[in-house]
Amino acid sequence: MNIKKIVITGGPGTGKTSIINELKARNHICLDEISREVTLKAREDGIEQLFLTQPLLFSELLLKGREKQYHEANSANTEIVFLDRGLPDVLAYMDYIGDTYPETFVESCTTNQYDMVFILEPWQEIFTSDSERYENFDQAVKIHHHLLNTYERFSYKLRDVPFAKVEERADFILNVVKTL
Repeated sequence: MNIKKIVITGGPGTGKTSIINELKARNHICLDEISREVTLKAREDGIEQLFLTQPLLFSELLLKGREKQYHEANSANTEIVFLDRGLPDVLAYMDYIGDTYPETFVESCTTNQYDMVFILEPWQEIFTSDSERYENFDQAVKIHHHLLNTYERFSYKLRDVPFAKVEERADFILNVVKTL
């Protein structure tokens, strides 16, 4: 079975996780964002903000985790798997902070291609900060532009998800995915 891997991406606070949770509630297979997991694990190890203090290590951990998710998706017992962020997100964030990364990061994004990518624009009305999200809204807008550039660099045709209630956004995504 050729399993379709669908990425839902966007800057911080754009509603990605809410949409993923809605898709899960509708019995779709979804793989969660792993950056919070990496951040919380680092805190347990005494590093308050791994991304800020050791961005390359943080990004390597994210890349490995997202590669693992990519391959896990291939063995799912379903036709479609939704992923909360994809491999190119790692490069976009590194570009955002102006840091360099090894060529293996680019190779991973080139080798592990997704079938469709949805992007959520920054949305001031729903944006909130929390203990794992240190960015403000202006930074979220800048990150959004880096995400656009990075995904386009790997030849993805990005599909914008309109501002709407979570249920309507999930409906939009599911209707577009039907065209695959």
